[in-house]
Parts: sequence; structure tokens; C-alpha cells
Amino acid sequence: MTTDRRSPRPRLTDVAAVAGVSMKTVSNVVNSYAPVAEATRTKVLAAVEQVGYRPNLSARNLARGRAGVIVLGVPRLDLPYFASLAGSVVEAAAGHGWFVLMHQTGGDLAGERRALLGDHPQRIDGMILSSQWLDAQEIAARPDPSPLVVLGDHRLPGPVPRIGIDNRAAGRAVAEHLIAAGGRRIALIGAPSREVDHGRAQGLIDGLRAAGLPVLPELMRPITANTGDAGEAATAAMLAEVDELPDALFAVTDWVAMGAIRALHAHGLEVPADVAVMGFDDIPYARSVSPSLSTIAPDRPAVARLAVEALEAQVTGMAYASAATDDRDAGGSDGDHFAPFELVARESTRREA
Repeated sequence: MTTDRRSPRPRLTDVAAVAGVSMKTVSNVVNSYAPVAEATRTKVLAAVEQVGYRPNLSARNLARGRAGVIVLGVPRLDLPYFASLAGSVVEAAAGHGWFVLMHQTGGDLAGERRALLGDHPQRIDGMILSSQWLDAQEIAARPDPSPLVVLGDHRLPGPVPRIGIDNRAAGRAVAEHLIAAGGRRIALIGAPSREVDHGRAQGLIDGLRAAGLPVLPELMRPITANTGDAGEAATAAMLAEVDELPDALFAVTDWVAMGAIRALHAHGLEVPADVAVMGFDDIPYARSVSPSLSTIAPDRPAVARLAVEALEAQVTGMAYASAATDDRDAGGSDGDHFAPFELVARESTRREA
């Protein structure tokens, strides 16, 4: 028979004894409950490290009447953008004392509706949901009253905050970049359809019209999914059907762009010499493929931080005010909060002078 001789978990009383202060002072420092003199704060934090104290998040959340768990709903975790975003949300949520429960919707309307039902294996404090298909009426009628924040490309007027980047402005930036690279017949893989209107695709169309360039219907191709296979299929069909080939191409995600490049190569075309290609999302693979992919890089940590802050504001009943860009003047709702983005030019649009 063996005896567990592990030392008991350090407590606030241990920190207080080492620091020579009261437990209330230690609690104020650890939980940021009240201002503490800097010298005292430094002494308490040194004692925290010395005794190896780590806060018990479960106990802390219980004392605050919180579950300590939020849900992140994404289409698929095997899509690189959402895998990367999930990591950023986990980090941001940890700063608020939350663990993150992952939920895959499958990327269709039925899956997003199931997420709204709130049928989760444990009590949660709220949900961050990446949505492509839900409308404002469905969200307003949801049976689960838990706090909700929506991530997505389409607008949802109403009280639920929507976090993301200004996709339409990003699409216009793509148009300007491809035109500067010599593009005049610009294809769009992931064109708006009746079911969903991609702001980034509409932004490209806005940019073409602003430059006096035609929006050519035969080069505007919808896709069945945001995958490489769908991008390859849509691009291959376009190349087989048009009389005059495009000289530039915008795919609404990097994954779709990689499929498009495969189709271009199979058709005997070089990227970027024959067709400049631009993606969107700046997934990790965008830097390592050949040619490296020009893309729009959303500030994913900022998106995650804003989403978690918006959820925290609902949980605590506080008004949410962020430093993010608001787009009400451009037709956005009061709940739209935009993180920054950057256009990253790489080899796929870098033509020789």
C-alpha cells in the first residue's frame, strides 16, 4: 500500500503568510478587485511565485455564480482558419477565467440551428458562434437565453454582437491590389449566391466598378463549400467554359485559392505570370505553398479578444464598448465590431516588371 505524500495545493493563506499581509489584500491583488499600492502588489506577486499558488478557477467561478465554460461553435476544426481562430479564442477566454468547449456545426444551416438549441453536455456561460446561414429572426427566436456573440461574414441586425473584420473593405483592397498587378479580367471564385452574400466578394465587385472595369458574369463562380476541392472544381469549370481566360483571380478563402491554383496549373497556366491569384484568411499554409499566397490577413487574436469581451459584457450585464471599428455609417448594425486586417502581398501576385 502506498501513501500519497504530495504537498497540499498552496492557498491564499500561504501567500498572505509569506507576504506579511492580510488575505483580503492578497485576494485584491490576485483577482484585481481593488487598487493596491504598487510596493504591496509587488510583494504579494513575489509571494505567489514563491509558494507556487495558482488560482482555483472552478472555485472562483462558483463564487461568482458562473459555470466557467463557454462554447465556441465553428463549421469544422479541420479547416485551417477555424483551427487557428480556436487557438486564439482559447487564449483570450483563459484571461477571463473561461474554459472553451468546442462545437462543430458542419457548416450548414441545420448544424447552426442545433448549436442555437443550447443542448450542451454541461452548463455554460455563453457561446461564440461562427455563422454563415442563420438570420436575425432565427437568432431572436432561439430557445436558449445564454449570452451569444456571432462571428461571420453576413450582417445580423439586432441586439446580438457580431465580431469580425470589414470583409467588404477587404474585398475592395483585393481589387485594388490585383488591378495594380495588371489584372483587367478578374475572376471571382466564391461569388455571391442567393443563399449567402459574401461581403468580401461584394467588395471585389465594388472595387472593379470603381476602377471602371467590367464585372464579367462568366468569371463569377459560386462554390459549394470553402474547400480546396470546391475551389479547384469551380476554377476548372470556368477555364473549360470561357472563351477568354482571366488574368487575375480572387478566391474567397486561402483554401479555395489553393484549389484554384491547382486547376490553373492543370490547365497549363503559370501563377502569377499568366494569372495572379489572391486568397483570404492568411492560413499558415499560405506562406509555405509554391508560389506563396497573397492574401488578406485578419487580426485573429483581435477577433478572438473582441468576441470574448463582448460575451463577458453580456454575462456581467455591462455595456460593451470596444476599440474596434464600427461600420454603422456603411450599413452595419449597432452590434458590428470590426478588428483590423492587412493585405499581405506574396509571390502569387508578384509579377516581373
